Amino acid sequence: MVSSYLPLIENRYADDLDEEGREFLDFAVDGAERMRAMIDGLLASSRVQTQGDSFEAVNLNDVLAEAQQDLQVKIDDADAAITVEELPQIEGDTNQLRQVFQNLLENALEYSGEGPPRIRVSAERDGSEWVVSVQNNGIGIESDDAERIFRVFERLHSRDEHSGTGIGLSLCDRIIDRHGGDIWVDSEPGDGTIFSFTLPQRL
Repeated sequence: MVSSYLPLIENRYADDLDEEGREFLDFAVDGAERMRAMIDGLLASSRVQTQGDSFEAVNLNDVLAEAQQDLQVKIDDADAAITVEELPQIEGDTNQLRQVFQNLLENALEYSGEGPPRIRVSAERDGSEWVVSVQNNGIGIESDDAERIFRVFERLHSRDEHSGTGIGLSLCDRIIDRHGGDIWVDSEPGDGTIFSFTLPQRL
């Protein structure tokens, strides 16, 4: 309701406000939108276990292609290049795994640094499971922050520097956990980042 009424106030009465009043209104509109995004993220996170789809045979090549299609405008705007190696077929929830790829690709686009994003998605077999990696050439992460970034609402940068709610990686963690796998990050500041997660081989 707050998100609905604030734009109405902005449209109808912004011209009647002085500069400081318009600034206050802008803060309120922005805060309401961020709160809505955070609530949506929390709902998605809470529903990972309870409202996920049944597991089925999933071709990760197709899932990644759908995630890329969803982000095509952002990919084009960033002049990003995505290299994809052959990915496996596993048992899982298609929609949730697409969300994982989408979140990791969005992170790579958002934290790309000065140059165009260069992203590589690959997979390799490790015993009875697959290790899927999403590598980027972005700004990197301090080693002390490697575990903290998977906690809900944890942000390493201010909103002025980078957008986001601090929920995306936490959501990835919950999804991969539901699939019986683990997710982690290998990174150095200024030297890019590799997000990796494990998935059991197809049953």
